[in-house]
Amino acid sequence: MKVFRQLMWYFKQEKLRYIGGIAMLALVSLGLLVPPKMVGLIVDHIKEGTLTDKLLWQYGGLLITIAVGIYVLRYIWRILIFGAAVKLAMLLRNRLYEHFTKKSQEFYQKRRVGDLMAHSTNDLQAIQQTAGDGVLTLVDSLMMGGFTLIAMASTISWKLTLVSLLPLPVMAWATNKYGTMLHKRFHSAQEAFSTLNDKVQESISGTRVIKAFGQEEEDIHSFTALSKDAVKKNMAVARIDSLFDPTISLIIGFSFFLAVSYGSSLVIKNELTIGELVSFTSYLGLLIWPMLAFGWLFNIVERGRASYDRIETLLAVEEEIDDDGLINTIPRGKIDFQLEEFCYSAGTRVLKDINFTLEKGQTLGVVGRTGSGKTTLCRLLLREYHIKRDDIVIDGKDICDYRLDALRAAIGYVPQDHFLFSATIAENIAFAKISSPFPDIKDAAETASIHKDIAQFKYGYETVVGERGVTLSGGQKQRISIARALLMDPEILILDDSLSAVDAKTEEEILQKLKRKRQNKTTIITAHRLSSIAHCDLIIVMDDGSIIQSGTHQSLLCEEGWYKETYERQALETLIAQGGGNR
Repeated sequence: MKVFRQLMWYFKQEKLRYIGGIAMLALVSLGLLVPPKMVGLIVDHIKEGTLTDKLLWQYGGLLITIAVGIYVLRYIWRILIFGAAVKLAMLLRNRLYEHFTKKSQEFYQKRRVGDLMAHSTNDLQAIQQTAGDGVLTLVDSLMMGGFTLIAMASTISWKLTLVSLLPLPVMAWATNKYGTMLHKRFHSAQEAFSTLNDKVQESISGTRVIKAFGQEEEDIHSFTALSKDAVKKNMAVARIDSLFDPTISLIIGFSFFLAVSYGSSLVIKNELTIGELVSFTSYLGLLIWPMLAFGWLFNIVERGRASYDRIETLLAVEEEIDDDGLINTIPRGKIDFQLEEFCYSAGTRVLKDINFTLEKGQTLGVVGRTGSGKTTLCRLLLREYHIKRDDIVIDGKDICDYRLDALRAAIGYVPQDHFLFSATIAENIAFAKISSPFPDIKDAAETASIHKDIAQFKYGYETVVGERGVTLSGGQKQRISIARALLMDPEILILDDSLSAVDAKTEEEILQKLKRKRQNKTTIITAHRLSSIAHCDLIIVMDDGSIIQSGTHQSLLCEEGWYKETYERQALETLIAQGGGNR
């Protein structure tokens, strides 16, 4: 019953609902004790020949009144208890979602999306059942069972009651044993579901890659293997689950045998009337539900405990990024990097000796080989990872002194892996400023050189792009992502290799528009094509996490090194491509 202690915080929060529901259950249990007693009295009246029409009508009217009262009370307790359980699921779902939105990149690098989705669906459903059906079965089995035993012992025969309950210790031992086994197996089954869920999500997201490489059969085989594993582990749960009812039914049957056998001997000895024996067996019939409910309770509770442990483990993950800064104003000044070293949580060094200053209104170009640390440098500005104090200073203040929402409100970020939502183009562009008027959306699209493409679509800006922008080309998705960042009119704009999917002419057009639109505002551009950053006020060349060259485009061309070699090679490739096009 550990899960009930774990959920006590919620039971206290919703105590009026649960107290009201439990009170209704108690009244229902008391009401159900009346009919068996009345049946016994009627049987004795029949035997003695004293049953009259008036008496029969009185008994019948009382039974109907009790039935209607029980109907109303059951309706009320279902609303109270099950309503509270649904509210708990909603509360935990919202808490989980808020927890997910606050997590850093490192959190998602360590966990699978399918597993997180399983926590938000299957695990919450099991917890909801515990707070609803679990509370019901616990309270109802104790109340119904307790009231029935008291009625049997006090109004009929305590000796017969004691004999009838002899098999119950066996049931207590069996249900406890089954419960322990069920907890372990259900936990394993939930993990198998998480793995299967993750596989489905990954396969659907990567279906184009799977088809492009002709790996459909292999993917199906992989899914089938995971599906069989999930079925196997759920069957292991079902095998334990299926033991509860037969075990309890066997014990109840033995209790009936003892009750009828010993009760008959008491009737023969005139220690019990036939009507009382009938009432006793009816009461014993009422004990069937509490006994079954008690077995079912172990099933529900162990499932709920396994799921709640998984949810608690996830919610216990602490924030990697401290948001204890006091500055709420948006930073607008120069950026000063004095980063000695940065490592991921795994301990791998990514950046070292990054020292440069970018004045307000300047444009920074960041180039280098793949994996040299360009993207990490940009993400440190967004504080997606934990850094030491004084590593980055903006406006003369440590970046850690700014509130995260204030810092990120100042930065428009276009990542390499541009993400579009399954919404209209206009909604995607206005994602960061939902209330933006259409002229502003259009202006941002024109600056990003995507307006002409959008105008050619049948529904224009109302075109739904599909999940992850599946209906658009890579270049179109990039430019819509740029338009989304531009609509914010941020103090700092970061374009992380965001022009790689557009041609050279479109790239030049976008850069010229950005230069005009973003005067007196800071821009950071990472790129592989050096033509993208030739106009920058400062260019840094990175290799293996360190700056190996820095300066303007012209100064870097005047010194031997990676920049000059790469620029000359790219210029030659462009010349050859143009020459080939002219033949």
